[in-house]
Amino acid sequence: MSEERKSVLVVGGASGLGAATVRALTSAGYDVTFTYRSSPERAGALADELVRTHGEGRVTTRALDLSDRDAIEAFCETIEGQSFYGYVHNAGQSADALAAMLDRERAEAAMQVNFWSMTRIAKALVRGMIRARSGRIVAIGSLAALQANAGNAAYAATKGALIAYCRTLAVESAKRGVTVNVIAPGFIDTEMLAAYASHREGIERQIPLGRFARPEEVAAMAAFLIGEGGAYITGAVLPVDGGLTAMMGIHRT
Repeated sequence: MSEERKSVLVVGGASGLGAATVRALTSAGYDVTFTYRSSPERAGALADELVRTHGEGRVTTRALDLSDRDAIEAFCETIEGQSFYGYVHNAGQSADALAAMLDRERAEAAMQVNFWSMTRIAKALVRGMIRARSGRIVAIGSLAALQANAGNAAYAATKGALIAYCRTLAVESAKRGVTVNVIAPGFIDTEMLAAYASHREGIERQIPLGRFARPEEVAAMAAFLIGEGGAYITGAVLPVDGGLTAMMGIHRT
């Protein structure tokens, strides 16, 4: 790291994978601004923890509801003049339904949170990165966009759109020193997967590594991509899934 610390924005950083990413990035020496939607107490506790560990001025919190387009516009107006070296988009709103039974309103709400919000914030930040000829963008996608699963049509579509957008942005901005990559996690041990609790044992039997990921394991990949080690990686979709995408998926009885 240079004497002047680099700044990273983490969207959705108050808990779970987002909080693990904020911790990993501050530990790596970055100044981190992270957003939260509905958990100011958690966000404040995380910021206090990191200030005690790393010192004042290292962490800033911002309230942001990714489903609110006006709020996103206002947020982007405030960050467009700031010099962020990195941006991690961590958002995951589910919309479970069979493909033939999609509810358009729910699917569009998920698309707003998981996809459109990312494109607007990236637009606000990437110009500064291009001017600086240096920048890192990491989006948290999902294994659901790579491997079909019944009931995940809308959610998978939002993450598939995210992948397509990020790969295109990667090609368009590469010559200006900006990298753009997508992490595609499998099952992570967070509150978001609480709905799978009754199925966990059966799911873990199907994962080659035999367990859910710890948030810190996925966050480590995000920190790697933001850091110098990720300088020559762009336009990539990187599964962090315990081997699920490597497996054929046919089980012998």
